[in-house]
Formats: sequence, C-alpha cells, structure tokens
Amino acid sequence: MSAVTASLDDLLHAAVGGIGGADRPGQTRMAQAVDRAVETGEHLLVQAGTGTGKSLAYLVPAVRHAVKAGQPAVVATATLALQSQIVDRDLPRIADALAPVLGRRPTYALVKGRRNYLCAHKLEGGFPDEDESLMSLGQVDARLSRLEQEVVRLREWADVTQSGDRDELVPGVSERAWRQVSVSAHECLGSTCPAVAECFVERSREAAKDVDVIVTNHSFMAIDAFEGRQMLPEHDVLVVDEAHELVDRVTATITDELSSGMVTAAGRRAGRLSDHASDVEDAAVLLEDVVAGLDEGRLTGLPDALVLALERVRDTTRRVQSDLKPQPGAEADGARQVARAAVDEVNENAARILEQRELDVVWVGRDQRRGTTTLRVAPMSVAMLVRDRVFEDRTVVLTSATLELGGTFDAVAGTIGLRGDGAPSWQGLDVGSPFDYPRQAIAYVAKHLPPPGRDGTSGQALDELEALVRAAGGRTLGLFSSMRAAQNAAEELRARLKADGTDIEVLCQGEDQISTLVRDFARTASTCLFGTLSLWQGVDVPGSSCQLVVIDRIPFPRPDDPLASARAEAVARMGGNGFMAVSATHAALRLAQGAGRLVRRGDDRGVVAFLDSRMMTARYAGFLQRSLPPFWPTTDRELVLSALRRLDETAAPVLPVAEPALRGLTGTLGAEAAAAVVAAAAPKPVAGPPPVAASSRTAVTGGHAWTAEADEELREAADSGVDLDELAEHLELEPDVVAARLEQLGLRLGEATLGF
Repeated sequence: MSAVTASLDDLLHAAVGGIGGADRPGQTRMAQAVDRAVETGEHLLVQAGTGTGKSLAYLVPAVRHAVKAGQPAVVATATLALQSQIVDRDLPRIADALAPVLGRRPTYALVKGRRNYLCAHKLEGGFPDEDESLMSLGQVDARLSRLEQEVVRLREWADVTQSGDRDELVPGVSERAWRQVSVSAHECLGSTCPAVAECFVERSREAAKDVDVIVTNHSFMAIDAFEGRQMLPEHDVLVVDEAHELVDRVTATITDELSSGMVTAAGRRAGRLSDHASDVEDAAVLLEDVVAGLDEGRLTGLPDALVLALERVRDTTRRVQSDLKPQPGAEADGARQVARAAVDEVNENAARILEQRELDVVWVGRDQRRGTTTLRVAPMSVAMLVRDRVFEDRTVVLTSATLELGGTFDAVAGTIGLRGDGAPSWQGLDVGSPFDYPRQAIAYVAKHLPPPGRDGTSGQALDELEALVRAAGGRTLGLFSSMRAAQNAAEELRARLKADGTDIEVLCQGEDQISTLVRDFARTASTCLFGTLSLWQGVDVPGSSCQLVVIDRIPFPRPDDPLASARAEAVARMGGNGFMAVSATHAALRLAQGAGRLVRRGDDRGVVAFLDSRMMTARYAGFLQRSLPPFWPTTDRELVLSALRRLDETAAPVLPVAEPALRGLTGTLGAEAAAAVVAAAAPKPVAGPPPVAASSRTAVTGGHAWTAEADEELREAADSGVDLDELAEHLELEPDVVAARLEQLGLRLGEATLGF
C-alpha cells in the first residue's frame, strides 16, 4: 500500500497495534477530527482527557499528511517532558508500526533553541569567556574544581554525541559550565562562523527539512513566527499540544526587561571595542538614579525623568552599535559579536519602553531590601498577535486535557484570537476521557481548615498534610503555590517523619533536575515529591507510585501581578467580570492540570486533596469545581484517610522507569547506534557525576558553597523580581555561579509566584 492510498483507519489500526494498545473511541474521534481539519484547513481545538492517547491521535494524521504533501508537520509542546516523551517513546514506536503500511519509515526530528546545543566554535576557544582557560584542559586531575570537571565531561561528551543536545547529557552540568560550551542566538556568528560545517544547531535544522514531523516547543515556534527568523522549514500543519500554556509561553517570549545592571554589563562588554562604551555606563548610573525613585508596580505613563534616562540609554547604545559593526571582509570575531548582542538587547528594550505601544504594560519590579529595580514590558494581550502570526497560512490544531472552562471553549479561544471580528474559522471538540473518574479517584476538600493566609502554610495545614502522607505511605505529589511553600513543607515533614523513624522520603524541586526527581519519585513507593509550577503539568507517573496529589491553595495570580491586573481592568471596562475572566480562569486551568496528575491509567486509584477550604465556600467554587475531572467529592477526613490506608496496603508494585535515550540528529538512536556511542566513549577519561550536596539545604556551584541563609536570599530575590547582575553584585559572586544555584532551586528571577 502506498502513502497516497493508505487510509487514516489503516494507519490508526497499525499504530495502535504496533504499540500494543487497544482501540479507544476518543482517540479515534480525535484522529478523525485532526485529519479532517488538515484536509479542510479549518482550525481545531480538541480537549482530550488523560488516557485518550492524544499524541497518537494527532501524530498519525500529521505523518499521513506529511508523507502525502512532501513537507513536514510541526508539533509544539510546552514542556521538555512531553517533547522527550514524543521523541524518545511515541514517535519511534509509531514510525516502526507505520512503515509497512506507508512503504517507508516516517522520520522525525527535535528542534530547540540554540542555547540548548553545544557550540563547536566555542569548544575550540572561538569566544571570550571569563573562564576560557578551562577550555584548554587536557586530562582529569583530582585537584580540578567541580566546574573544571564539568567542562572536561562536556568536552569528552562532545567527541561522541551526535546531537549536541544538552538533555542527552545525564547527569547534567551546572549552568555556568554549560555556558562555557554554548552561545545564544544573538551571540552566534551565523554563516560567518569558522565552525559552521560542524555546528550541531545548523546540522539539526538542516536535517529537519527532510523529516515528516518536527518536534519543538511553544517558545521556539513563537520566535520563529514573530521574529521572522525562519528557523523552522516551510510547513502547512502545526499541532500545539499543552495548548492551555500557549498564551503564557508566547507572552514570556515577547516580554523584555531593562535594568541598570544590564546597561552596565553591556557597556563593559563593549569595552575596548568602542570609544563610547563609557557613555553607556554613565547612562546606567542615570537610569539607576531615576528608577530608584519610582514606586513598585505598573506604570500607566512614563515620568519625564524616566523618559530622559531611557533616551540616554537608547542613544548611547546606538552610537556603540555603530562602533561594533564589523568591517566588510573582516574575520568573524566572537568578542565583538557577544558585545553586539548585549548592546543590541539594551538598545531595543529601551526603545520599546519609550515607544509606549497601546497594548504594552510597563511595570517596576523592586527588591525592597536591596533597593534594586528592574523595568519590564509585556503585551497585555497576545490574541491578535497569535491570530496574525500563528493562524495565518497553516492549519493549526490545539489540544490539551484542559481547554474547556465552565463547559465552553470560549475563554481559551478568546485569548488566542479566535473570537471577535475577523476571527478565522475553527471547531471545538471534547472527546472525553476513557477513565471512570468517580470510581477511580476522590476529590477531598479539607473544609475544616481556615482559608490560607499571607504568612505561608499554616500549622493546621501542615498537620493535615502529614496525616495524608502517612496514610498514603508516601506515594504523594505535593503541588504548592510557591517554591518557598514547597521547601518549607518538605523540611517540616522531613523533621516530623524523622522524629519517629517513619521510612518515607521527601524530595523537593530544586534539589536536582526535574526529570531526575520525577524518575526517583516514580521508582519508590515510600517517596513524596514536592514542588511548584513545573510539577503542576507534564508529570506523568502512572501506577502505585502516585496515589495522592495534594494542592496547598487555589493558584490565583498574585494580586499585584501587573499583567493580570491590567487584563482584569480591561475586561471590567468592557462590562465584564475581571476577576472571573482572568484570576478565576487562570486558577481553573492550573487546578485542572494539577488534579490531572493523579489518574494516568485505567487502573490508577487515589485522592486529590485540596488544603484550601475556599474550594467549597467561595462564590467562585462552583466554577473551579466544574473545571476539574469529575472525581467523587467529599469533605469527610476520616473516610479519605481510611481510603488512602487501604490503597497503600493493597498497592501493586511500582512500574518500571525508563532512562533517557541517546539522540541523533533526527531522533532517538536505535539500540545498535546507541551501543556504538557508548562504546566509543568508554575508553575516554570522563569525570564522574557531579558531587551531591551535603544536605538538601546546601550545595556548591562554581566552587561557592551555598548555605540555607543564602538560598533564602535567592528565593526572596525571585519573589521580588531582582535582576541577575544586581543580585550577583550584592552577593559578590559571578552571575553564572548565582544562575547555577537558581536553576538547582527551580527559581527564575522576575517570575511571579502563585497565590495571595
């Protein structure tokens, strides 16, 4: 049978059989709808509950179209976990199953941003770096620092990897070490690079032009669409998985910031390459003086003094830009390109804030204790941008387990430009879930607890958490509204369990890479994993390892969040309910995603416990409840504790956990190729895994030992929006050392936490 004559039913049957699955009505309905959308060009929103098998339902029609049309289909996900699942698990099995029907094996590739890959030129010393002496190291020496050991590991790995993809390297390395071997898109020398023929990024993108399915992420897809870089090949089908995250990812991609630290750093990078570099540093001083007098929060207009300071930054960096332009025929210069990237960013961000675009929201983020300030600018709405740049000239399929809120697609459709005058044609479809939610899971609200306050998790809530975890025998995924709440809960629970010798381990986000923590959680029943945003979605731990999901509070946006408040005000001006349209909608999506971590298979059983009594008592409680899977509801504490004890006593053994796969340019390496890579690497003197921190509250990055007090400073900095350079200056450390510890703790500067 040829690719042209193979029907969707033939391909579905082959794919389902090839992966050892069974026909699922929801999966079939979704695949047929995707196939129809691809043929008609009408956009499609599909809500597909957990267990539907939605990856197969969109991958099979995407492959069918790509083979027939001769150009790739693009799949964009929000999380690295789903990207890895698709490339390492789903596509290899689907490709093998479809090969006999299509007459050839479908091909695929993973494409990510440049910073995720090794830079061949930087490996050879082609870029300046404060630690560039590390790049000439030869043999491993016992006296080498941890950073040096990591760089040696990277150099050895570079000799054997086919993909250069950072995610392939397990265990991982610190951010500071990775920066020794990678560059950003703006720092890249492009076609003038002497190592362009060996470039992992260029090779991966060139290989992607000839595959059937390209897997990438929302941010990469957005940059490709909005900035016109043409990083993705021509395609006429785009599938957006985890589509409930699309607006936030697009917004983050086109959010800019400016601080005096950024301006100073740009001036210093220009250094001896420009006679006007000192003018940029002087402009930084003026900017710092002006913003120090501004109130924290949203700026509804720019004060005259701020306008003058921003104009000074814009004009001085413009002169430096002229100095940094390479002369015609000049040899590629890494130092000049790095300086240009820093200066260009500062110039563009200052100009954007001065422009005061109609939909842009500008706000001031301040660290009150340190007195540092950052200006940020982001669009209040990306609906029209998404409509114009994402939905034009291709068919888009958006899918998620949570696209309907309150029984309609309207809320989500409105945020992505699919409502109002001139909106493109689209269809919405809910294919349901194969699970019997009322029989498989309990939704428990601890109604007896007081509503959460501003002072963190109450002692009563911690008592409730302890009782639930003990009853479950571990097996708990704890989803918290902030990193501080997760860490405090983990420390408190560890102390309580240790006091009486209870053999339950508590892991916490930030103590290792997310993927490693999730694998450790899945391997052992008597283990809990606590964390925040990254764990609310994309974590797939089926079986008896996860029989309790605890949500500490309703995940509303912070009341002082500039974007959320601006959006709510806009809704109110048009006569709508700003709280319900923005805050409640945000919370409903997060709750649905978090609760969805519990039931991943038809035989999963367990409890989702809400430690926030407002889930029952608030006026908006019904809206939030309707957005959850239809679990069996109760407020009976003793009933829930008894159910958890029975589940623990009768639980089946935990399921096997797969290790990360080695990758080539166009997907996962087969067993023989992977064995060859391992064999090639065997004789080489590779340093062992990085040392593990002495305790959960201390670690070492770049040779600097972190204490619990220093970690607390980092958490406060993340909450307040401080700039990395300013934070590093305050701590008297290199920015990369601070960035590495922030990554270990799962913190991002400038990222608001959830909750009141």
